[in-house]
Amino acid sequence: MAAAARYLGRVLIHHQRHSLCKMAHQAAFYPCSLNSLLPNRHFAAAAAKSARKNKKGAKEKTSDEKPVDDIEKIKSYTYMESEPEDDVYLKRLYPRRIYEVEKAIHLLKKFQVLDFTNPKQGVYLDLTLDMALGKKKKVEPFASVIALPHPFSSEVNKVAVFTGNASEIKIAEENGAAFAGGADLVKKILDDEVVVDFYVAVPEIMGELNPLRKKLKKRFPKATRNSIGRDIPKMLELFKTAHEIMVDEERQNFLSTKIATLDMPSDQLAANLQAVINEVCRHRPLNLGPFVVRAFLRSSTSEGLLLKTDSLLPKEAGNAEAA
Repeated sequence: MAAAARYLGRVLIHHQRHSLCKMAHQAAFYPCSLNSLLPNRHFAAAAAKSARKNKKGAKEKTSDEKPVDDIEKIKSYTYMESEPEDDVYLKRLYPRRIYEVEKAIHLLKKFQVLDFTNPKQGVYLDLTLDMALGKKKKVEPFASVIALPHPFSSEVNKVAVFTGNASEIKIAEENGAAFAGGADLVKKILDDEVVVDFYVAVPEIMGELNPLRKKLKKRFPKATRNSIGRDIPKMLELFKTAHEIMVDEERQNFLSTKIATLDMPSDQLAANLQAVINEVCRHRPLNLGPFVVRAFLRSSTSEGLLLKTDSLLPKEAGNAEAA
């Protein structure tokens, strides 16, 4: 009997100790928690941090993959078979529309009314050119001066005339030259005392103008630009109201120029556009095919409209409709 009582006592004491230890592990406020729970906290924190890191990594991976999926989704879109029926539509679902010049001008004028923008804003022509000449040669970036059929600027260009003849200097001044002279004028330009929009010269003085080549660059007098001649009044008449077009030296095959203001009559705007394209096409042999491969017409506040240019280009140049 006594042995049984002692056995039961030992079992009870062991059970109590086991319960107390179990409570110590579960209750953070017991003194033994400092020893028994700290390692558990460490492993729990590490596990939580690892879980958060894995979760963050999964999010980053998902974030990185999403744009790729979106891009692939956009690339997989096919164009609609018919043209859009409404004014508002998803542009990526339709090929870019190509307009006849008259229609493009009409739309630009319509946009101005709808957007309440300035009716006297500029109209610009942006051209992408095929500069290849064959045999690995290219058309050099060029600059041209033309007389637009319908000038839109009220400002008169300043023109300097190079001549050493006293009577020719007098003729130049009488016909509106801003400056006229020979060696003395060359020195003033080198010293930046004279700066004008255009420079013209008589043939006899060209040998004295070599020091100006680097300074004037594309505005150095040149026969192909009609800035060398003996008819001083005619040259001044051209250059005082001349419009300059120039290929972008950085992009090498891009030309952008203002051709009119939006308030001008549509026929005048179209005539100026035609004059610019005719001058551009003069800089590459027509038998090499289309020189202008893409043409956009835009105003200062509107998006560019892709033009159908086959009706504008010289017939020998062939069609240059943009794709």
